Amino acid sequence: MVAVPVAPALSRFAAPAALSVAALLLLVLLSFLPPGPGRRRSAGRKMPPSPAGAQHAESLGAGKAIAVLTSGGDAQGMNAAVRAVVRVGIYTGAKVFFVCEGYQGLVDGGEHIREATWESVSMMLQLGGTVIGSARCQDFRTREGRLRAARNLVKRGITNLCVIGGDGSLTGADTFRAEWGGLLAELLKTGGITAEEAQRSSHLNIVGMVGSIDNDFCGTDMTIGTDSALHRIMEIVDAITTTAQSHQRTFVLEVMGRHCGYLALITALACGADWVFIPESPPEDDWEEHLCRRLAETRDGGSRLNIIIVAEGAIDKHGKAITSDEIKALVVKRLGYDTRVTILGHVQRGGTPSAFDRILASRMGVEAVMALLEGTPDTPACVVSLSGNQAVRLPLMECVQVTKDVTTAMNEGRFEDAVKLRGRSFQNNWNVYKLLAHIRPPATKVGEGTGREGPTGSPQCHPNACPCPQSGYTVAVMNVGAPAAGMNAAVRATVRIGLIHGHRMLAVHDGFEGLAFGMIEEIGWNAVGSWTGLGGSKLGTKRTLPKKYFEEISANISKFGIHGLIIIGGFEGFTGGLELVEGRARFEELCIPLCIVPATVSNNVPGSDFSIGADTALNTITNTCDLIKQSAAGTKRRVFIIETMGGFCGYLATMAGLAAGADAAYIFEEPFSSRDLQANVDHLTEKMKTTVKRGLVLRNERCNENYSTDFIYNLYSEEGKGVFDCRKNVLGHMQQGGCPTPFDRNFGTKMGAKAVAWITGKIKECSRHGRIFANTADSACLLGMRKRSLVFQPIAELRQQTDFEHRIPKEQWWLKLRPILKILAKYNIELDTSETAHLEHLTRKVLVPEATL
Repeated sequence: MVAVPVAPALSRFAAPAALSVAALLLLVLLSFLPPGPGRRRSAGRKMPPSPAGAQHAESLGAGKAIAVLTSGGDAQGMNAAVRAVVRVGIYTGAKVFFVCEGYQGLVDGGEHIREATWESVSMMLQLGGTVIGSARCQDFRTREGRLRAARNLVKRGITNLCVIGGDGSLTGADTFRAEWGGLLAELLKTGGITAEEAQRSSHLNIVGMVGSIDNDFCGTDMTIGTDSALHRIMEIVDAITTTAQSHQRTFVLEVMGRHCGYLALITALACGADWVFIPESPPEDDWEEHLCRRLAETRDGGSRLNIIIVAEGAIDKHGKAITSDEIKALVVKRLGYDTRVTILGHVQRGGTPSAFDRILASRMGVEAVMALLEGTPDTPACVVSLSGNQAVRLPLMECVQVTKDVTTAMNEGRFEDAVKLRGRSFQNNWNVYKLLAHIRPPATKVGEGTGREGPTGSPQCHPNACPCPQSGYTVAVMNVGAPAAGMNAAVRATVRIGLIHGHRMLAVHDGFEGLAFGMIEEIGWNAVGSWTGLGGSKLGTKRTLPKKYFEEISANISKFGIHGLIIIGGFEGFTGGLELVEGRARFEELCIPLCIVPATVSNNVPGSDFSIGADTALNTITNTCDLIKQSAAGTKRRVFIIETMGGFCGYLATMAGLAAGADAAYIFEEPFSSRDLQANVDHLTEKMKTTVKRGLVLRNERCNENYSTDFIYNLYSEEGKGVFDCRKNVLGHMQQGGCPTPFDRNFGTKMGAKAVAWITGKIKECSRHGRIFANTADSACLLGMRKRSLVFQPIAELRQQTDFEHRIPKEQWWLKLRPILKILAKYNIELDTSETAHLEHLTRKVLVPEATL
């Protein structure tokens, strides 16, 4: 992860200061069409008045033309970006042109450059690759080729170019823009264009979006296609794991990435690999000894397999390539293990894009259009990128230069600088992986305890469990609330990082009930070895709150000597944490540091933009919607009503609507009336007159107590009679199941590691004369992602930000993305463009030091 995948990536999203889309789209009406009389508004949310003289986005592109092309290697999600550029461009009043076959189509002109329509990008969202084609073009590298390309654009009145590709493609676009004036002068001199055409096309605006599975472009946490490639890789790794266990084999898996180790690194984190080779940080000269010792230790600990991940550009410290076959030969010769090599190859580029990539690409496409239309002759070429969960604009050539600096650093043997230049996200991932894999685990004996203690069980130290820890502290970890994919990855990281810190780690089964009834056991390094890819909750989880068990919980905290508690769970975990803090006044045993890690498919925990498990649920919904849309496309004139989970939180419905291309998404946060329902029916009726004869409507399960899924289905069926028919699907608990996505595995791992680092420091801070006494507000915190950072926030302060009746935060960042859903579904809504974004600068960002884990 997803991050966010979003990012990661996958990933995943809107900065008021740096992202004009947020400023442009935030002031939109909060419904698909103007609300009827008596419509309810969410508490505390008022619509700002439109400033006088504000230019409306519907006319922002009038008289302008935009061309969009995909260049270089293809990546999943490129089609979603093309779709967004086309539809938002048309929405603003601009003409939009496809440039087929990348720069080659720009040079050749003719039928390679053709005008796009709204319907021409229908059904593109879920397709991998790029439907407008991509090609490596030698002609564009020559001035003669660029002259032909310039003439083709000028003749069509195109002065805005959106390029989706890697660093080479974007560098070519910047060169094209820099030469534009000279190219026009030469064309005018030779009669290639008229003086009027030259004047009308006096400057060229360039905006780039990075589409590459390698994630090798500096300045963005996630490029379009990276999260989808990780999905393909993890599907294969999970499949290989089962056969490797059966035969006690070692597998060496080689992944793509050219000279960037991101795919290999995240894969290693997501599957708990024994070793990873990446070009940015080559192993020490005696790596062969360390690798074999590591593999042997894993086998001695009871594992039946070993997984080694190799980036295709892996090298040693002297620049010599490290190949998969070389590693296999080493393992066979020194250890005698049955070893296989699997080179994943181009399967990583294929398949349908993940939900993260679709949302990322759609957001980037909207922002790219706005950046183009706001551009002036003095505006530098920019690239739209992702930082944390914020979309930002950065100067294109700054990013290209830093990307080149990484290669230079590696060529010069400055590998520490190379890791730093990759950015904070890469640096943090690498630090976490080194902690979990490269540091030798505490000494253990075979047979360490993994069984569950009964309700009356004592805090047994298993005869063969870990020896006494160095720190002298005991930290307990538990799951609370509904199960969410990625919980196990977070527990695994928590346990192993805790052991590395020297703590005695305890596993609490079945939530607060287990804490009250003594269902607590010591847990060791090998007990959590294979948990990363498992769905659900291995510890067991319940929604029970602790208040009625304060006496029993206090007794067990004292009995088991617990010095700190990490709660991985949903809204119940947050509420339970608040109750424990309230109980400190009566029970001194509750005065221990407390950390909440959000994990719920609903993504409704205050203090965090993302929760562990939400990305997996989102992909489940999106994949189901793809199948349903395929069915609707085959039968024609059919509308599907889909009910999603989330309680009162509309996150899943909204983001799945963006990822699946829904026509509407009904949520609690955005109240709607019968008039709105009728307006949506009318909209679908008009849609059936086009070539796109299908509809998809999502409904959050608790969006309205009266307008139930059955009610909406019956209404649509009646009002659409003779025009379209309806079907309904309630997805149910399948949204809580399945293996976690790469984003949730990675996100859970990093959150667990960060939580342990914080609680270790807090225990030491609250330690006095051998006793722990934590009674301040900052001794009970929630770890959450806020915009671009993982931050700890006192849960007492988050109380004011919470709507406890409806179990949602009062402010939710993703509501700013709802206008994008509506625009892409062809609703007429007003946008205020009175605020403009400014460029950030990459050079100030790349060398920010990482917080120590």
